[in-house]
Amino acid sequence: MRRRARAGFTLVEVLVAISLLSLLALGILTAMRVGLNALEHANLRLTANRRVMGAQRILEQQLAGLMPVVALCPAGLNQPPGRKLFFQGGPESMRLVSSFSLEDGLRGAPQVLEFQVARREDGRGYRLVVNELPYAGPRSLEAICDAPAVRTGPKSFVLADRLASCRFSYFHQPRWGGLPGWLPVWDQPDLPHGIRIDMTPLEEDLGRLRPVTLNVMLRISRLTTAFYHD
Repeated sequence: MRRRARAGFTLVEVLVAISLLSLLALGILTAMRVGLNALEHANLRLTANRRVMGAQRILEQQLAGLMPVVALCPAGLNQPPGRKLFFQGGPESMRLVSSFSLEDGLRGAPQVLEFQVARREDGRGYRLVVNELPYAGPRSLEAICDAPAVRTGPKSFVLADRLASCRFSYFHQPRWGGLPGWLPVWDQPDLPHGIRIDMTPLEEDLGRLRPVTLNVMLRISRLTTAFYHD
């Protein structure tokens, strides 16, 4: 009788099968890693875009919520104490009272907002930051009525970062005739009719949203320099 051949695999066949299986597993893991990295980068870019959109929306609501308040300023050099409209506007800093709060939105208490264009710690470009202080009436503005430049600290909120430049300007519309225009420094007795913030990004990235120039027109019809009686 002819003896039946035994079924099985040779050592070479086993090694080839293991090698092919290892290459297949390596390809699958590489594809998964590339996919996860792409997903992570897309998520980071989406988060950055949402942060830019959120900061732009916050900044617009802060400026649109400007309140015409009067400060009780102390006596200065050759100046007697008195009432003064509280609004300070320069090319790189600005102070105002707004009805918008970072913590509670439009439902929060009025806040004193201090905007400042500050240089980054690494020296590469600038950032726009804001300080939020509680507003408790005209006397609470006495300490910052004629204060110098705004100081930034750990509690400062960054509205825009990695900027090549950032400048404030203020729209002046004369009430009794004259040509309207944008002013780099606000030294008028009333409030401006608009505020513009020119922001230029430090680096161009077509895949990400960039801070854009923001124009906010202030809808205030009340004459803040006039006295009203009930």
